Amino acid sequence: MSLPASRTHPSLNSVLLATDLSETSQKALRHAVAIARHYRAKFYFAHVVSGLVCTLTGPQALELASEAAEREVLQVEHDLLESGSLDGVDHEFLVCKGIVWEELQSIISEERIDLVVLGTHGRRGIEKLLLGSVAEQVFRRANCLVLTVGPNSYPFDFSRKSPEFLFATDFGEGSLCALPHAVSFANHFGAKLTLLHVVPATPMPDGSNWRTADDLMQMRNNARMACVRQLEQLLTSKQELALEPDFIVQFGLPSEKILQVALELKVDLIFLGLRRSSHIAAASHMPWATAYEVVCGARCPVLTVRE
Repeated sequence: MSLPASRTHPSLNSVLLATDLSETSQKALRHAVAIARHYRAKFYFAHVVSGLVCTLTGPQALELASEAAEREVLQVEHDLLESGSLDGVDHEFLVCKGIVWEELQSIISEERIDLVVLGTHGRRGIEKLLLGSVAEQVFRRANCLVLTVGPNSYPFDFSRKSPEFLFATDFGEGSLCALPHAVSFANHFGAKLTLLHVVPATPMPDGSNWRTADDLMQMRNNARMACVRQLEQLLTSKQELALEPDFIVQFGLPSEKILQVALELKVDLIFLGLRRSSHIAAASHMPWATAYEVVCGARCPVLTVRE
């Protein structure tokens, strides 16, 4: 039985590249243009000159920074047109001034953006705590799909036959909101989809010291089989896949295991669902957030969907 067209073929009518004009964002630019061309979507290129420049050095510095950014964006547009990368692609290039997320949010709302594409420098630890992560702010706040291209990511080849996609879930409502999109994209690209659940390592309960190694192995096998059945039950008739899926259960640190499985399977795209949080700004500065760790370490783009 085939899926309805709306599920089989994801509709992307507008693609926004949010860029800081750095070398890191060049990977994201190639992804965004390729996706816009593939879906015949309108391509938006947006750079926000942070109002922090004005706060630190005065309004004149902000104007100078804006003028420099406009020249650089014009050069990028010229180079893309000259190379033919934008042939047949409806496009618009924007330079804004203000708070980065607020300006991007306005564009997303006003232009009804379906997908935001952005790159990340992959900052971790104290550097991230001090500087924050615009990428994580975007994928935690945006109400549309967000494709984040990490520093280690390679380009997704749209012409590749039988690509591999990975959907990772903790079975929470937040993560499951990405499943319909994973199914839809997998069917659209003829990709094999693997569903992954990572059981976090937990200390053994009191009184378990009498159990043998065989007992513990049996407990783990039972837990694995129970989780596999739960993964299988996620695919209802409304989320049927054209290709037979795989189901994997791992034990350990979720971010590490997701990256390990993605590397072993050589996946082209990872799908993650994110919980809605009332403390998004604080969450965006937590270096241990699983989604951000996956984005930073993945060898492929990561598509996130917010609950």
